[in-house]
Amino acid sequence: MNRVKSAITQWQREMPDLDLLPMEVVGYLKTSQLHTRNQLEAFFKAHDLQPGEFDVLATLRRAGAPYALTPTQLFGALMVSSGGMTNRLDRLERAGLIRRNPNPDDRRGTLVSLTDDGLALMNRLVPLHVANEANMLAALSREEQAALGQLLGKLLDGLEGESYDK
Repeated sequence: MNRVKSAITQWQREMPDLDLLPMEVVGYLKTSQLHTRNQLEAFFKAHDLQPGEFDVLATLRRAGAPYALTPTQLFGALMVSSGGMTNRLDRLERAGLIRRNPNPDDRRGTLVSLTDDGLALMNRLVPLHVANEANMLAALSREEQAALGQLLGKLLDGLEGESYDK
């Protein structure tokens, strides 16, 4: 059942003069986000990871060799609080997937890096993760996926550039 379409139909009946297109689009975005989040969380759980842990590992992996970043670089890439990041790093370090070492360029700093096990895990999981995402988008053709990606990128650019002080 398409709950968004149902709600829009009801609103059209109750307020026929109201332009409901924004409500419809945002409703589809919210509902799609809920479904994709649930599917991603199930994937990560099947691999004994939390979504935030995968994000840390993926950020280190995509940084390229030597797969190491400072905590500040991780905060910036993941937009997470320092407390939240510390908890993620602690769990990943206990699991043997990352290590924290002194930063040779900053005596007071730390470098977070993938261990060999962390690198092997990411090399195995990333293709599976992308296949899972492709499965989520299977209702759309490649051209439709590209168009949707372009439109969502444009929407995000507008949202991030907008002032919320109004």
